[in-house]
Amino acid sequence: MVARGSQTPHKILITGAAGLLGTVLMRGLDGRYAVTGVDRAVRRPANVRRRNMARSRSLATIFEGADAVVDLAGLSDHRTGWKDVWKNNLPATMNALDAARRAGVRRYVFASSNHVTGTYERDSPYSAIVAGDYTGLDPTSIPLVAVSWPVRPDGAYALGKLLGEAAARWYSDAFGLSAICLRIGTVNAEDRPLEPRHFATLLTHADLLRLVACALEAPADLRFGVYYGVSRNTWRFWDISDAADEIGYQPQDDAEDFRR
Repeated sequence: MVARGSQTPHKILITGAAGLLGTVLMRGLDGRYAVTGVDRAVRRPANVRRRNMARSRSLATIFEGADAVVDLAGLSDHRTGWKDVWKNNLPATMNALDAARRAGVRRYVFASSNHVTGTYERDSPYSAIVAGDYTGLDPTSIPLVAVSWPVRPDGAYALGKLLGEAAARWYSDAFGLSAICLRIGTVNAEDRPLEPRHFATLLTHADLLRLVACALEAPADLRFGVYYGVSRNTWRFWDISDAADEIGYQPQDDAEDFRR
């Protein structure tokens, strides 16, 4: 249970707003908040301004007046190589953080990734679960990977996300920017499992909206937090109890329902 009074931001800026996650959030949060976006894509909605977040010029006017920022900018393929992470994802994250700080934004929400601990999936029982082999396994007794566990990134993309989490922590400590990092599970356009792993890792569009709303409205005195973002899947192996306790996240969907 969230013990402290939550804050409700009014104006939300979403970076990377023309991507899959951005599109879901722009549509789903509109009406609840005043939502605007920024993206480098040529084709984008009217309320999404065109900027390349990897370049720091001309960001001040875009961030001005925002109560909160949801930072999705960057290449989203978990197979992205280090060269592109270095040239695009890391500068985009750092520019978003600094623009948020300079604009006096109260809450920064960073789209991190489940891949920051992806190498656990090489180990039992997670390797069997992601392969869809549940023989001899009890879903209620699976050790849940918690944010307190050592990080084990599974590639350059994941390493970039870890550096983003560290940068958010620094901006929180050094500049007082309230920062929440969400280690997002599997979100796809079909909004359903497409392979065995997804029955453990799916984050439905509806639960994504719940998660981000909880992060945006989390208590004002929550200065920093890292949480896994996943639906309440029967075979989920990430711990979301802290997300429930600290920001009130209560997912409603279970990937298992798609088997029926």
